[in-house]
Amino acid sequence: MPTATKSKTSATKAKKNSAFMQPVDISEDLQAVVGAGPMPRTEIIKKLWAYIKKHGCQDKKNKRNINPDDKLAKVFGSKASIDMFQMTKKVSKHIK
Repeated sequence: MPTATKSKTSATKAKKNSAFMQPVDISEDLQAVVGAGPMPRTEIIKKLWAYIKKHGCQDKKNKRNINPDDKLAKVFGSKASIDMFQMTKKVSKHIK
């Protein structure tokens, strides 16, 4: 019986998180970084971090900061360093 309860709970969690799994349209500036959309929000953030690490945009001393290159600057709206917690807010402006 406990197994049935666990699977029922998992199914409920999956339904709640399904909004994050819905494909969304993304701006051209963001597509230049993560690729063509539409894609789920979770995939956008995953690809964004892959880009940041591949291009060495993460600050060497303070790993929480991102130093945008030209493509990321278009998404973030500035070439100034940005905290990773503010990144999601900036990216959400490019998601429809």
